[in-house]
Amino acid sequence: MADALGIEPIGAVVGGRKEVADDHWGGVEAVIRLRPDFPPEVVRGLEEFSHLVVVWHFDRADPGDVALHARSPRNNPAWPPTGTFAHRNHRRPNQLATSFPRLLGVDGLDLRVSDLDAVDGTPVYDLAPYFTAMGPRGPVHEPAWPGEMLAEYWAGDSGDSGDGA
Repeated sequence: MADALGIEPIGAVVGGRKEVADDHWGGVEAVIRLRPDFPPEVVRGLEEFSHLVVVWHFDRADPGDVALHARSPRNNPAWPPTGTFAHRNHRRPNQLATSFPRLLGVDGLDLRVSDLDAVDGTPVYDLAPYFTAMGPRGPVHEPAWPGEMLAEYWAGDSGDSGDGA
């Protein structure tokens, strides 16, 4: 195994939701505020893209919540127990998340976004534009339970943001 990776946040989420919630993230607007010591040119050209790939930390989660076993999603017995890495929640070992928010605008080192399912104050560890050519190749398949579980995830959305989490 490789040595542990020491990384620092590149910014933080400002605004949007204040409380963690399972659903209704559609249309939530926030700002990803990059560190002020970054030169402005780090975002040059970013406004040309519609979506970002954002890596952030579940910083409000308890490290004791990490669950290295199979469990039913959202503890719903109607859904089959699945292993830690079949979930996209805070119970994974590094408690990191990846989201694909819409980029609404760039104002200096502030990136205005919609549909970022992270709360105010969340540390952001990396971001990049979403390249369609780097998306999944070949047919995408999944069991029924993610669609059932996430039926209300983007509720309240005014646009087509797809499905997530």
